[in-house]
Amino acid sequence: GEILPPTIQKLMKGYNKYLRPFFDNGPVTVGMSLDIASIDTISEINMRWTDERLVFEGNKSLSLDGRLVELLWVPDTFIVDSKKSFLHDITVENRLIRIFPNGTVLYALRITTTVACNMDLTKYPMDKQTCTLQLESWGYNVNDVMFYWARGNDSVRGLDTLRLAQYTIEDHYTSESEAVYETGNYPKLIFHFELKRSILYFILETYVPSSLLVVLSWVSFWISQSSVPARICIGVTTVLTMTTLMMGARTSLPNANCFIKAIDVYLGICFSFIFGALIEYAVAHFCTLNHPDCNNALMYGHHMHECEEEMNGIVTTIASNSSRLKRRKDSPAPAPTPTAGGEPGLAPSSPTASEPKTAEAPAELFSRCAKNISVLRKILRSINCCHVENPHYIDNYSRLTFPLSFIVVNLLYWTYYLYF
Repeated sequence: GEILPPTIQKLMKGYNKYLRPFFDNGPVTVGMSLDIASIDTISEINMRWTDERLVFEGNKSLSLDGRLVELLWVPDTFIVDSKKSFLHDITVENRLIRIFPNGTVLYALRITTTVACNMDLTKYPMDKQTCTLQLESWGYNVNDVMFYWARGNDSVRGLDTLRLAQYTIEDHYTSESEAVYETGNYPKLIFHFELKRSILYFILETYVPSSLLVVLSWVSFWISQSSVPARICIGVTTVLTMTTLMMGARTSLPNANCFIKAIDVYLGICFSFIFGALIEYAVAHFCTLNHPDCNNALMYGHHMHECEEEMNGIVTTIASNSSRLKRRKDSPAPAPTPTAGGEPGLAPSSPTASEPKTAEAPAELFSRCAKNISVLRKILRSINCCHVENPHYIDNYSRLTFPLSFIVVNLLYWTYYLYF
């Protein structure tokens, strides 16, 4: 006490730091503001309140040594969801105490804190995250202390000049609330800020290399099917390279195994196309072994044509037989011829009782045969559609279908993750 100036000695006389200001006259209002140096460092937290016990005469404020804070009452503010925080103390503790003549106290300190933020990484790296920084009073409830932002949304400064490695700050605002616990309601200040991840790094690091690997796998479509080592080498090399790229990308991704992220979906799509190119050559080579040249395919086509003509001949034969039987049935019966004794006789070949049955039997047989032949035609046509007449056509079709499919899938992918 003897070292302090007379004004400070007068203020400290009878001052009890264990009692808040206005102990019997309502809550203390504490205004706060933040100066942010980086997204994980709060350069300054400024708190301002009025203590009637510190009123003095004069028109100038008193700037005190930060170590004198041990003599004053200060709010017990803490940072919610803080994982690790520390107060800078080089060369001394970075604190500022300033007392104004009306008893207003300005208390500023420089700290660094790491705050948890719940993130939704399903659209990573095209994601947007909304994080919060919450300040609460630990022991004083709303009946003792009231928090408010000193300048509203302008209470947080430094964001306009802030530059982050992977994010850009799109929006920020402040709000006031109350934290409800079993011990009571406590004042709370919330700072909201929205972060958008910069995707350019991931495009150059992951998306472009994986897309180029897919394009590289298509080179095998222009290599002759007889060059087995070359095509197998391209297919296996691209598959292994894509696998290595996927493993390397996972090591740099955030640890969120429960999420299927957008980048995982794209890498899976690229791996599927590369693996599909390898399977395409396996199918084409297998068809080449079964049909080593195009002559076999031509003979197969002639054989199918002959089978179809033979079926048409069977149907035509059955139809002509049925027509003759029908004409025979509709023709009039021949007149009886007289015998040697003058008695009328019957023609030797007219069994009238069996004639209708003979006419009905071919008609029924014709309908059954027609149905069976129709089913057989459909089966043969389906087999002919699945048959590859020329295995070289598989590569020709793949040169067009693989790039078009990849372009369509990319359009759907980027449209969904960027606009939905």
